[in-house]
Amino acid sequence: MTLTPDLQTQAMITAMPEKTGKSLEEWFEVLAAAQLPTHGEMLKHLKDAYGVTHGYANTIAILYRQHAAGGPPPAADLVEQQYAGAKAALRPIYEAVIAAVSAFGPDVEIAPKKTTISLRRRKQFAIIQAATRTRVDLGLNLKGVAPTDRLEGGNAFGGMCTHRVQLMSPADVDAAVIAWLKQAYEQA
Repeated sequence: MTLTPDLQTQAMITAMPEKTGKSLEEWFEVLAAAQLPTHGEMLKHLKDAYGVTHGYANTIAILYRQHAAGGPPPAADLVEQQYAGAKAALRPIYEAVIAAVSAFGPDVEIAPKKTTISLRRRKQFAIIQAATRTRVDLGLNLKGVAPTDRLEGGNAFGGMCTHRVQLMSPADVDAAVIAWLKQAYEQA
């Protein structure tokens, strides 16, 4: 199991010269020269002046702002921030999910973001989110699996997952949840 940077972002950075005509460092120079104070202004400038698609413009602006601030927070800090304050009591639920997926194999990747943690193999198979002060949501990618009372169907996490399970305590990471996680892992 590894804690990795966002693989999708890394793939975009790698493809950036081909897709946008400039490397990330060259885009940093463009934004530095433009001296735009807000994320929205950066997006508009990249899209209007250079024809950069929204996805690439957003990635460039986010990474530029992180770079200007001294770099992105370390992955461990992102997890700490998600499970701090009023949501600190949810950390054992997160740890129970991580313990379960760690047993699946060394190819499990944990990719923390600002508000979620992505679990990946070859592709994302689950998302963990401290949704409220009392609940962790576990999004799963389970193609062809019918929803149940506990395994909610639909477009969870803005369509990034096919199902969602609500976890209120570490005991909720039981045999059924672990089986769903394992199935999602195997499909990834």
